[in-house]
Amino acid sequence: MQKILYAMHIKEFDYDLPAGLIAQHPIKKRDQSRLMVINRKERTIEHRTFLEITDYFKPGDVLVLNDTRVIPARLMGKKQTGGKAEVFLLRPDKNGGVDESVWHCLINCSKKPKLHSKIIFGRSLTAEVIDEEEEGFKVKFSYEGNLEQALDSVGITPLPPYIKRMNGSQDEKFDRERYQTIFARSRGAVAAPTAGLHFTRKLLNQIEKKGVNTLFLTLHVGWGTFQPVRVEQIEEHHMHSEHYILNPSAVRIINEARKEKARIIGVGSTTTRSLESLTSGHGTVRPGRGYTNLFIYPGYNFKVVDSMITNFHLPRSTLLMLVAAFAGREFILEAYHEAIKEGYRFYSYGDAMMII
Repeated sequence: MQKILYAMHIKEFDYDLPAGLIAQHPIKKRDQSRLMVINRKERTIEHRTFLEITDYFKPGDVLVLNDTRVIPARLMGKKQTGGKAEVFLLRPDKNGGVDESVWHCLINCSKKPKLHSKIIFGRSLTAEVIDEEEEGFKVKFSYEGNLEQALDSVGITPLPPYIKRMNGSQDEKFDRERYQTIFARSRGAVAAPTAGLHFTRKLLNQIEKKGVNTLFLTLHVGWGTFQPVRVEQIEEHHMHSEHYILNPSAVRIINEARKEKARIIGVGSTTTRSLESLTSGHGTVRPGRGYTNLFIYPGYNFKVVDSMITNFHLPRSTLLMLVAAFAGREFILEAYHEAIKEGYRFYSYGDAMMII
């Protein structure tokens, strides 16, 4: 864990947000979201649209995005006794991918499920509770074909709890597409890397035409990204582990760019945490596949990422602490207050910020 200058209290990362600014649906066109650009050195704030983000790229920049794909991780079923049960997939037991039959899950029902009891989601999918854990249960799925197809058939998009839905299958069809980046390909996340939701194919092409290298890594965003910090002194908080993959071809381009003093621009907290987890003390990165529980908060010395694209995050969240570490706590809170005054839309389906 990184050394900090002084113990920080959770209250230092609080702010008041009007409920009406919590985005319940994304804007119609992805790249028409608003964009706040904050300059750490000059301490300036600009208001743009996301489509204008190309103005802030330079030839030689490296843009790193997270290509994880959200799975339909919410399952609504019934116990053998007839009672309703909701199962939320957290992660496969042995990281065998989406088709791994044993998963760590949360189960919500009127009474705690008994070991070896079954939950039925339809003819194509059932689950057996095989173990109780500190957080949730271990569940073994039985299915026709493969689990990926079964989840696509009966699963529901795992939206964060602050997004409310009323229209059933109509909303699900919409969210199945929009709570997903246009470059998502590696299935396994139970939450979207939301900073990437604003990009379109056309915009990525325009960025590449400016001489920017666009690279991808994978970090399967876990449910822990929405979990509140429950300790008063933030350095006592422990992050949930999330699985990442960074390939050698991307590493070569990143390290060469760093030698040339070019900027590494991370899209989202997930990309930033992955790159910072795979760095040496000298700022070079290495390829790898594994898990990270790196907790970034003020006092952390960033070694790889020079600029960041992100959304606006919940009060008292580890995501807010990360951007506060990057731009300075007081400046970030100043920018958030400005965003509230200007009517920006917050959280997963909300507007974006670029920190330069």
